[in-house]
Amino acid sequence: MDEKLDLTVQESSTTTGNETEGIPPPGGDHRIQFAVTSRPEHKNEDTSNFIAPGRRSQSVASGTRRPMSIHSIPPVYTEKERKRRKREEDEEKKAVNIDEHLLGHQEVADRYHTNINLDKPAESLGLTTHQAEQLLQEHGPNILTPPKKKHPILKFLGYLTSLFNMLLIVAGCLEYILLGIDFKDNFPNTYLGAILILVAFINAFIEFYQQYKSQALLESFLNMIPAKCMALRDGKLSQIDASTLVPGDIVYARMGDKTPADMLVFSASDCKVDNSSLTGESEPQERTKDNDMRSPLESTNLMFNSTLIISGEAFGIVIRTGDSTVLGQIANLTAGEEKMESPLTHEIGNFVKIIATIAILTALIFFGIAFPVNDNNVSLALNFAIGIFVAWVPEGLPATVTMLLTIAAKRMAGQNVLVKDLQGVETLGAITLLATDKTGTLTRNQMTTTDLWTCNELYETSRRAGAEKGVATIDHPGVIDMLYICALCSKAKFDRTDVPMKEREILGDATESGLIRYATTQLPDYDNLANEFPKVFELPFNSDTKWHMTIHKKAHANGSLTLLIKGAPERVWALCNRFLVGTDGQSEELSAVHKKAYDEIYEGMASKGNRVLGFAELLLPGDEYPEDFVFDKKAKNYPLGNFVFVGLAALQDPPKHGVREAIGRCRAAGIKVIMVTGDHPLTAEAIGRKINLMLSETKQMIAKRLDKPVEEVAEDESRAIVVHGEQIDGLTDADWDNIFWKDEVIFARTSPKHKLEIVRRAQSMGHIVGVTGDGVNDAPALKKADLGIAMNMSGSDVSKEAASMILLDDNFASIIKGIEEGRLIFVNLKKSIKYTISHIIPEVIPNLLYVIVPIPLPLSAILILVIDLGFELIAALSFAWDPPETEDGLMHMPPRKPVTPKNADTFRRRALRRTQSRYDEQTGVVIPLEDRTMIQKLVHTVKQFFTKVYWVDKFENTGGEVLVDGPLLSWAYIEIGMIEAVGCLVSFFVVMQRRGISPYDAHIMQKGQSSPTNYWTKNAEPYTNKNGVFDAATQVDILAEAQSMYYWAVMTLQMFNLFASKTRLTLPFGKYMFSNRATFYSILGGSALAAFIIYTPGVEIVFGTTRSLSPLYWLVPMAFGLVIIAYAALRIVIQRRARPVKFNPEVVGLQMFPTIYSFRSRNRSVSSNN
Repeated sequence: MDEKLDLTVQESSTTTGNETEGIPPPGGDHRIQFAVTSRPEHKNEDTSNFIAPGRRSQSVASGTRRPMSIHSIPPVYTEKERKRRKREEDEEKKAVNIDEHLLGHQEVADRYHTNINLDKPAESLGLTTHQAEQLLQEHGPNILTPPKKKHPILKFLGYLTSLFNMLLIVAGCLEYILLGIDFKDNFPNTYLGAILILVAFINAFIEFYQQYKSQALLESFLNMIPAKCMALRDGKLSQIDASTLVPGDIVYARMGDKTPADMLVFSASDCKVDNSSLTGESEPQERTKDNDMRSPLESTNLMFNSTLIISGEAFGIVIRTGDSTVLGQIANLTAGEEKMESPLTHEIGNFVKIIATIAILTALIFFGIAFPVNDNNVSLALNFAIGIFVAWVPEGLPATVTMLLTIAAKRMAGQNVLVKDLQGVETLGAITLLATDKTGTLTRNQMTTTDLWTCNELYETSRRAGAEKGVATIDHPGVIDMLYICALCSKAKFDRTDVPMKEREILGDATESGLIRYATTQLPDYDNLANEFPKVFELPFNSDTKWHMTIHKKAHANGSLTLLIKGAPERVWALCNRFLVGTDGQSEELSAVHKKAYDEIYEGMASKGNRVLGFAELLLPGDEYPEDFVFDKKAKNYPLGNFVFVGLAALQDPPKHGVREAIGRCRAAGIKVIMVTGDHPLTAEAIGRKINLMLSETKQMIAKRLDKPVEEVAEDESRAIVVHGEQIDGLTDADWDNIFWKDEVIFARTSPKHKLEIVRRAQSMGHIVGVTGDGVNDAPALKKADLGIAMNMSGSDVSKEAASMILLDDNFASIIKGIEEGRLIFVNLKKSIKYTISHIIPEVIPNLLYVIVPIPLPLSAILILVIDLGFELIAALSFAWDPPETEDGLMHMPPRKPVTPKNADTFRRRALRRTQSRYDEQTGVVIPLEDRTMIQKLVHTVKQFFTKVYWVDKFENTGGEVLVDGPLLSWAYIEIGMIEAVGCLVSFFVVMQRRGISPYDAHIMQKGQSSPTNYWTKNAEPYTNKNGVFDAATQVDILAEAQSMYYWAVMTLQMFNLFASKTRLTLPFGKYMFSNRATFYSILGGSALAAFIIYTPGVEIVFGTTRSLSPLYWLVPMAFGLVIIAYAALRIVIQRRARPVKFNPEVVGLQMFPTIYSFRSRNRSVSSNN
């Protein structure tokens, strides 16, 4: 939601703005004149260390040029996307354009069969009640069609049928299939199967409940109260529900009301509306019965649904209701967009496919091995295959991921960031491009007086760091005169006067509110000014004169009345013949010197994007205008010239506190921040340069500095660009790529459709896009983005519904906290998964050896369940509270999926394969395969699996970091997993050896486990070796003690792995290891659980353990645990040398010093602490 620049600035700076931004004159070519596609060239370099283009040094003095490159693959669209785009184009052609603003009032009344009175609008008859009832049946209620919502049960089933949960359910069902194979021996597996299925349901419930709570909180923010409005029916003015309005109704709207429908104004009195949520214009727009604009959105006699009336009153004819309104059309555009799948959802899905593939292949392979080894015993081989499949499934991982995200979401809520979708927590940390609007997001949406020019002196209105000008005070000549004009020549008022100034709300338009707010800080006893200098005459501001005049009883040396005037500088200047030079009205004749100074100051203020107003006064002579003189508008018996020019005031919607530092941190974190605004290019660029968003020179600036035409400046010489909305529709694919390869980008004068297209284009390059916004016009882009971020306090209901995340305090700086939290949760999730799946190998290896060698089963199914859902789950959750390894380290690393030229081509090449399209390098065009049947598409997909291109593309390094990658799987399944498996097996056999059973004896006895010897069972025959005779009870006790030791060894080794998995940059010991108390609580809890299962009387019967396990055996896994720590440290040292971590280079020119406000806040906090 963004503003347009005030007319006073546009008149004087339109030409300058067009020249600055390269906007051609009307009727000219609106295309941006690009050279051939220019992208950074990176030959013979390690792309893994490549930093995203947006992160390169922004030094203005840099002379590095980016060489030209061959054409890249253009954007690739799915068949669904192509159909949607074609549907949008068709709907645009079919759309009935509003033309009522071009017709006469009576003509419109006749069209809608209503009766109006142009002379006395309050006496209009309007529709009859019978007409209204019929039209309501025909057109339906005046409400927007609510977005379709899934039934809660369907939502729950959606979570339940996620890939991970389905894998758990399948694994659980397979356990019951084992009952049909061997009911007696496999009966204990029914517990495991039931719990696996239960875990899937619990995990789905946790996700569903978290989403339900967020949605409930969101709905509490939405305005659900039915709106009322004043309408004329049967000639009577009455209050009715806005939902019952129909086309043809006559509506009376006044200050403070929201326009209930789209309507044509046929009578207005000083009426101004705030269109900011709809069109992006934050400056109130005047509404009159007359209009000379062809565009409906720019017409002055149309009022649109949901826009707020700032001042005055108006009568209008309803011409559109419900979904037919402009608001409804934007809402429909939003409904047509689909949410992008989050990176985390995509990567977890890939991980589940990897796990499922490994599990199925392993089960099939070892079924084939176990079948001949066990004398072609199908039952045993199948039992073994299903057991192997289940052992591969990390049962506790889905719950761990969900709980980690839930904990992070709660932390973010504490920082005023509400997450509607759990996956959005991590998505915020993964974004590579943040597209933000300006007004209300980056700026305060509150006009503030910044500079004064009076008596030929330029002042600032407040002290700031690095200021070069003095601060205006009432002691300076002319300042007091300007303050009186600000305070008295105004229609703005305070809502109340019984509270301090800072707590009051100003009723009036943004410009006058900014002047009043400044005047109150400088003038003593402001509340009594109106009584001290009463107003005797007023000419309000209008679009013809562009000035506001008041006359007050304010005495001076020559009389009792003073005329005050403010407005468009050039209009006010034209009415003046003298120039104020001192106190008490001292002035001199205007001269060329004054004109030159005025032009320079005015141009300087306007070029910075400021709204500029001119001030003048006239001390009315008492002999001509006595105190009781009666001024008359019709007689025009008031002065209209020969005024004294007092000065100029510059106003600006200033950046919010903390925004500059927040954008600086975003850029230091490797995130490209672009501004997408409906504002004027000059204003947008001026704000962008104040908040670290734009530091480099545009082509126009370079051309001016080098004194040569813009056309002669090569495209690769500039790193910054400001794109006007008029140019967007004509951009080619190459143009879009050129824009996004710039380091600093601002899109100005954009429409909702433009914002949506910008998001789509960025996503087509592989960007993970975050979009912030608060207006209805932002909603389509919010929904299409990977992460839509809406504002709570200033945001519209439509934008909140479309977004995935809401800033409760409307503070842009909260996004930085969210990004840091998102990056941290990704790192912690990765560590948690790395830790969790490491215990799979110590669970799978025993099953393999049990069948293939064979040896006694070291770990029973029930103990596997206790590991996965016992201390493993507790320990995995402890990672949620791990802090970053280094202070600010996360925010100085590139995004985990940086967008580089190579990565963008890889992304699009994969899109080609996914959409079954092909790229013609000769023409540079993507050719989709159309009119293919489902069978043809299926055959094409199957064929892809047997092509070299598919597998090369599948395993190509994309330059990004994924949740579960090769190094993580290597750590879990090959490195630490194997160390743990060896350590556990050694512990297992040490116990057996101490009890007299050697590994060879164990192998022999296991081969005789079945009838007639039945070793290791309660019915076993005695086994004799050199250490003695072992009866059935002794065999069962030895196996129980050895299994207890294996279970304890897995727990112990995983505790050491808990520390080894924590670090990536630092060694796994030292201060960081003690930074998370939850780690030690989890170790304590896990140890207590293991001790309870092994040493508690009675419990051993359930879990098949024994209390006779000696603590002396604990030393064996502890020794292997030290090996794990040593190996992890060695691994980190080697990685530091082989693949050192690359941080983002410093962005030259960032202004990260605190503002005066920050200093004051810091001083107040220090004082309060003292």
